[in-house]
Amino acid sequence: MRRKLLNGKMTVVLAVLLMVIITVGYAEEEKTDASGRWRYMLEDGGATITGYVGEPPEDLVFPGELDGYPVTDIGDGAFEGCSDLTSITIPYSVMSIGNGAFYACSGLTSVTIGNNVASIGHYAFFECSGLVSVAIPDSVTSIGGGAFNRCSGLTAMIIPDSVASIGNGTFAGCSGLASVIIPDSVTHIGSGAFDSCSGLTSVNIPDSVISIGEEAFHACDGLTSVTIPYSVTSIGNKAFWRCSGLTSVTIPDSVTSIGNGVFWMCSSLTSVIIPDSVTSIDRYAFWGCSSLTSLVIPSSVVFIDDEAFDGCDDLVLTVEEGSHAEQHAKGNEIPYEYIVE
Repeated sequence: MRRKLLNGKMTVVLAVLLMVIITVGYAEEEKTDASGRWRYMLEDGGATITGYVGEPPEDLVFPGELDGYPVTDIGDGAFEGCSDLTSITIPYSVMSIGNGAFYACSGLTSVTIGNNVASIGHYAFFECSGLVSVAIPDSVTSIGGGAFNRCSGLTAMIIPDSVASIGNGTFAGCSGLASVIIPDSVTHIGSGAFDSCSGLTSVNIPDSVISIGEEAFHACDGLTSVTIPYSVTSIGNKAFWRCSGLTSVTIPDSVTSIGNGVFWMCSSLTSVIIPDSVTSIDRYAFWGCSSLTSLVIPSSVVFIDDEAFDGCDDLVLTVEEGSHAEQHAKGNEIPYEYIVE
């Protein structure tokens, strides 16, 4: 009797599981709309566009609805590698652009994003090398890592004040990017966010930013000066590595450590102000800064890596008598002089 009861319960459980599987499968089943042009899936009452039947037209205008369902999303990788696309228009109904949605659409020159889009996925426009400018609407709160990575034709970017962080590698490899406006809403600049943006000549880091990620401005050769605001408490390793055009840097007294290779090979750097808040200067921090001839190190600094100033052949340190900086200079045969009160 007990075995029959268990078998009955098992049958019910299996039936429920089967219904769930069928329902999920139905919800995720790809469809073709009545026009025979668009592929989509139904999710939460909205249509997620997953692709186009055949080659899409060069000027692609997305519909606001398909078969009576509102188009709410453009799916992951939906138009990946569609190199003949030249322009896209995304309607108001769309709320998200998926990961890699327009990955390697190298012919894309014009993008119009509807004012309801909240998120732009990781690598959404990766390697869209023909893209010159993009207007990101105020509705966008999230720009994924690598979203505009290797968009080498991009010359200017205005990030709306709805965005809280710039993801890892978001604009990496945008060698033509000459100007970027970072709004006061941004608190984090991700690792490699502007890596190899060699055309970037200046950047205004707002007071809202509290952290700058590793290699955030690596190889930004055109960058000549940087003022880091007092809100910043953390500068990632190699943040300004190989910024060969950088001549001056002001570090705020909110920073306690100059990390590994932060100014590595900044060969034009002549002026750096280190505040009393800094307690450590890590390995390769100023390695290869061959134009740096003088640097005042406050007595607050209690750790300096032996290779922090390698390649700074003409450097003379200004230190307080009896300080750790004086000991470091003596131990590493770096010329020094005392701070004059």
